Amino acid sequence: MVVSTLPIRTYGDPVLNMPTTEIENIDAKVAALAESMIETMQEAPGVGLAANQIGVQKRLFVYDKGDGPHVVVNPVIVETSGEWVYEEGCLSVPGLSWEIVRPNAVHLKGYDLDGNELDIETDEYEGRIFQHECDHLDGVLLVERLTDEQKKEAKKYLRKRRFNLSHDEDGLHQLLGE
Repeated sequence: MVVSTLPIRTYGDPVLNMPTTEIENIDAKVAALAESMIETMQEAPGVGLAANQIGVQKRLFVYDKGDGPHVVVNPVIVETSGEWVYEEGCLSVPGLSWEIVRPNAVHLKGYDLDGNELDIETDEYEGRIFQHECDHLDGVLLVERLTDEQKKEAKKYLRKRRFNLSHDEDGLHQLLGE
C-alpha cells in the first residue's frame, strides 16, 4: 500500500473550528486514512494529529508519545482531574507554543482500528495529547485555551503572519528578509 503525507490545515482555516462526526464503520478506508495521518504526523514532525487537521471531518486521531504510533477512533474524554501546566504547541499553529493549564489525569474511551474498545487512564504528557487532539475533534483550537493576555498576543502575531504570507506567495520576500 502506498501511503502519502497530507497537507495540514493551519490557523484561520474554518475546518479547524467545526466539530467532527463519529465514524460509523471502522473499515479499510479508515485504516488507510490513519496510515496517511501517521505518516503526515511523523513528517511534520508532531506527536498527534486529528483528522480535521487534514480536512477530514471524522472523529479520529493518531499520536505517538515516543513508543510508536497509535490510533484512536471516536475518542471521548469521560473524566479528568488535577491540574498541570505544560508548554504546548500545535501543527495547525506552526512554530508557536504556550504554557497552558489543563487537567493532569485523563480517562479516555474510544476504539482501535480493529474495533476493540479502548479504555485508557493516563496523566501528564499522554493525557495532554489526548486533550489536545479531542479539542481539535470538537472544533477547539489551541489558541482558545490561552489566557486573555496570551490570546491577544497570539492573535496579533498570527494575523500579521497570515497577512505577510498572503502578500508573499512565492516566499521570496521572507527569504530575502524584506
